[in-house]
Amino acid sequence: METSIHPSLCSKLPDFKAGVITYHNIEVGDSPQMVKGRLQLFQESIFFDLQEKELTDFTGIKEWRQVFKAAGTDPSRYRPSAEALYRRIKKQNYLPSVNSAIDLNTFFSLQYEVPIGIYDTEHISGDTVIKIGGSEDEYTGINGRMNSMHNMITSADDKGPFGSPFVDSARTKVTEQTKHAVQIIYLRPSITKQEAVKLTESLMDMFIQIHGGEASLQVIT
Repeated sequence: METSIHPSLCSKLPDFKAGVITYHNIEVGDSPQMVKGRLQLFQESIFFDLQEKELTDFTGIKEWRQVFKAAGTDPSRYRPSAEALYRRIKKQNYLPSVNSAIDLNTFFSLQYEVPIGIYDTEHISGDTVIKIGGSEDEYTGINGRMNSMHNMITSADDKGPFGSPFVDSARTKVTEQTKHAVQIIYLRPSITKQEAVKLTESLMDMFIQIHGGEASLQVIT
């Protein structure tokens, strides 16, 4: 499976980057206590930071609001997923443990202040392209609603869109039955290629440490 960036997105965001990690033969299950503990402590730390800071004081949150606006998405109506996590924490609505893959995804999204999606590749057909969605692009999200991807950044396969920096689809969600997955880190456009590779590699190493299996990565621009 190849992943590319569509010209429709490049024209609006010439510096757009994504880290793409492909995993094989992983074991997803209940999160180790270490992961649960770190996720809880980090959320509490963010909560206290938010008592003194605005959301836009966080570099990644601020930049991703700008990315949404440049793509044609109203960031006041549709929140980048990392910002949505921070908003929940601000209300002390802490994120519960789901499974080891989702919990690590959440942890790194909070740490790096960027949207991150992880998708079961058994439910992805053909190659993947990250693009600006058209009027016909929509899917049922993990939020339980039908979500339009019109004028939004979205990742799509031969069957249509399945993920985005806004909300991911139910079709490709990772469960404890998942053995093969792809993780897309919707990076901040302002970081260098070298920084992007380092960040992506750090995430991959931690994921493999918890889940086993094999992995490979690339940063696409």
